[in-house]
Amino acid sequence: MRADFTERVLRGLYSAALYVLAPITVYHLIWRGFRQHAYFERWSERYASYPPAKGTAPLWLHAVSVGEVNAASPLVNRLLSEHPDLRLVVTTITPTGSERVRALWGDAVVHVYLPYDLPGAVSRFLDHFRPALALIVETELWPNLLFACRDRGIPTHILNARLSARSLRGYRVLAPLIRRALHSVRLVAAQSSEDGKRFVRLGAQPSTVVVTGNLKFDMAPVDFDGFAAEFLNARGCDGPVWIAASTHEDEEVAVLEAHRALLKQHPDALMLWAPRHPERFRATVLRARTAGLRVATRSEQHWPSAHSQVFVIDTLGELTRFYACAQVAFVGGSLQSIGGHNLLEPAATGTAILTGPHLHNFVDIAKRLREADAMRVVETASQLASNLQDLFADQASRTRMSANARCLLDQGRGALERTITLIEPALQQA
Repeated sequence: MRADFTERVLRGLYSAALYVLAPITVYHLIWRGFRQHAYFERWSERYASYPPAKGTAPLWLHAVSVGEVNAASPLVNRLLSEHPDLRLVVTTITPTGSERVRALWGDAVVHVYLPYDLPGAVSRFLDHFRPALALIVETELWPNLLFACRDRGIPTHILNARLSARSLRGYRVLAPLIRRALHSVRLVAAQSSEDGKRFVRLGAQPSTVVVTGNLKFDMAPVDFDGFAAEFLNARGCDGPVWIAASTHEDEEVAVLEAHRALLKQHPDALMLWAPRHPERFRATVLRARTAGLRVATRSEQHWPSAHSQVFVIDTLGELTRFYACAQVAFVGGSLQSIGGHNLLEPAATGTAILTGPHLHNFVDIAKRLREADAMRVVETASQLASNLQDLFADQASRTRMSANARCLLDQGRGALERTITLIEPALQQA
């Protein structure tokens, strides 16, 4: 579809607004940099300025942050295995996503930050890498980027596509422009039928939308028994262990309240604490110590001791391994209106799952886990505490929830094969 007069006007207005707001991106990077120092680095990539040595890549995959990188990992691993000579560039937006890319694939892929959606930056990015195929994971709809791919004849596929009702409403202000941009997308591989319907409502052509399932179900099985055994040996006792994973700032008080209540019943209980954002690592340590709890950290003590009451996981890329060390997991971003985080990682490690009620980013998975009696939803800190106490007192319930979750995980596999089948013709051309 060629650009018509209306599209040119809409793109012009959108781009003009971005250029007017461009100075704010600098302030944003500075503000984030004070909280996470990595935001002070690699600014040139944010505006698509690269050294010549980066070279070109026939395949480009974009995954905004850690969750999307993890979702894409089965696909990238398959691509690297079956196409060892393939040159692949992977982009993210966040430093944590960048770290995850490097941890998973190192020099096997080229990694840069995706530039801001400014026409000049987008053009420089595409001119530099000259991808023959674009794969976008989950929901990253940047109009100038999509239009630029169309104008250069770069087929664009949205994989593991997810669009919540809230996100659909959020796109309303740009709906006419997004609708035209989505018309250029060759494939929308949706996680669920509801996601597919929302993409159609947003503007995707129905003929391009296919329900493939969630790639996160296809995560490779990993044996963490050795890691868990090392953890248990270093700790030196077998008191209850639970993990508060991917927590946000407004959830921290509730998590601490729940753990203090648990300690009254189980004085030898240990909470593993993995804040969602690295800038909260030091703050959570301070908050736990201020609450009078004995705290150890992964970066300093490496392992908890028998006397530790809180162990802060202040490193990146180790969350799944620590899930395997806990009997119960609370997955954050759910007691406050964030929308939840990956529920399948604890399911894969055999950990009983607790979560808050705000799960609009994972509606389908959350519904299936609840219906399978593989997860419990709590509304408050007191409910979190009571459910922790109940589950630690009832090993049979923990075992049942774990078995149900793993069964659901096995039943959900297949998205990877369906996705590969759909993109294989485009991969061959690339």
